[in-house]
Amino acid sequence: MSILDRYFLRELAYSIAATAIVLLVILAGGTFARVLAQVANGTFPPGIMFQVLGLRMTDALSGMLPLAAFLGTLVALGRMYRESEMHVLSSSGMGAMGLVRPIAVLALITALIVGTVAIWLGPLASRTSDQMIADANRSVIAAGLDAGRFTALPGKGGVIFVDTLSRDGSKLGHTFLAKDVITSKGEHVVRLVTANSGQMYQESDGDGRFIALHTGWQYEIPLAGDNWRRMRFEQNDSSLSAVQADDDEDDPVHSMSFGDLSKATTTEAHAEIAWRIAAPVTALVLLMLATPLSRQSPREARYGRLMIAVLSYFLYLALMQIIRTMIIKGTLHTSAPMWTIHVIIFGTAAWFFTRQYAPRKVRNPAITAPAVGA
Repeated sequence: MSILDRYFLRELAYSIAATAIVLLVILAGGTFARVLAQVANGTFPPGIMFQVLGLRMTDALSGMLPLAAFLGTLVALGRMYRESEMHVLSSSGMGAMGLVRPIAVLALITALIVGTVAIWLGPLASRTSDQMIADANRSVIAAGLDAGRFTALPGKGGVIFVDTLSRDGSKLGHTFLAKDVITSKGEHVVRLVTANSGQMYQESDGDGRFIALHTGWQYEIPLAGDNWRRMRFEQNDSSLSAVQADDDEDDPVHSMSFGDLSKATTTEAHAEIAWRIAAPVTALVLLMLATPLSRQSPREARYGRLMIAVLSYFLYLALMQIIRTMIIKGTLHTSAPMWTIHVIIFGTAAWFFTRQYAPRKVRNPAITAPAVGA
C-alpha cells in the first residue's frame, strides 16, 4: 500500500471514528431514555437497566455504522477539497484510482463489520436482552421486593416482608404479608399471612406473577368486629403486579437467528432476511455516494453538500423501509426492488465520480485562434 493510500485511510478513519462517537452518544441518549421509561413502567427491574442498554445499542450498530462511514467520508474528503489538497494531489498525477483504492478498502472493512452485526451480533444481542428481561421478571426482585425490609405489595395495597431471598430472587425465606381485603359479604378485613418459605411463579403466558407461600398461618381480622379467624395452610398463593407490556417491543423475527429465519415461511421472515443482507450493501453504496458528493470548491458553502447528503440518506432509507413494509404485507413477493435501488444509486454515484475525474479536452489556442489581421 502506497504512502498516499495510507494517508487517505488514516484521514478517513479518523473522521469516521469521530463521527461514530458523536452518533453513538446520540444513540445512547435516545436508547437510555426509552430504557428508563420501560423501567419506570415496570417492564423490567432497574438492576438490569445498563445491561439492556448496552445490548440494545449493540443491536442498533448495523444502522448507525453505515451512516457514520457516510458522514465521516463526506467530512474528510470535503475538508481536503476545501483546503485544496485534492487539487494539489490531482495536479501531481493522482488519478481516480488514487482515491478509489483507499475508499474501496475502507468500504470492504465497513461492510464486513456491518454484515457481522446485522446478520449475527445484533440478533444475538436482542435475544440476550429479551432472555435477560424474561429471567428478571421471574424474580420477586423485579416486583420491587427486597430482603430485610417492609415493602409495599406492588399494585395490591399491602405490605410484605421476607427475611431472606435466594440469589436469583425466585425463592423466599420466612415471609410476612398484610393487606386489606373486601370479602364477598362486603366486609373490610385485614389479612395477615405468615409462612416458613415461598416461591415465585408466573402464568403460562408470562404476564401474571404470584408468590406461593408454604406452611404457615392466615389471619383475617375484621376492622369493625372481633370475630377474627385463623387458618393453617400448606400453600397459599398471593398475586403480585403483572408484567407490564412493552409498547416499543421489537418484531419477534428481529431476534431470530439467520438459520431460523431461513427456515421460516412468513413474509416477516423474508423481509427480515432481505433487510439483514442489505445492511452491508448499504454501507458500500453510501461510501460510493459520498465520493462525488464530497467534491466542492473552496468558495462553496461548508455544509451545503453535507445537507444534500443527509437528505439523500434519509430518502434512501425511506425507500428501503417502504419496500420492506410491502414485503411484510405481501404486496411484493421478492426483494428485487430493494436490490434495484442499490444498483441505481451505486451506478449513479459511480457515473458522477467518473465524470468528475474524466480527462478534459483543452483546445490549443495556437491552432484554434484566428490570425490577427486576417
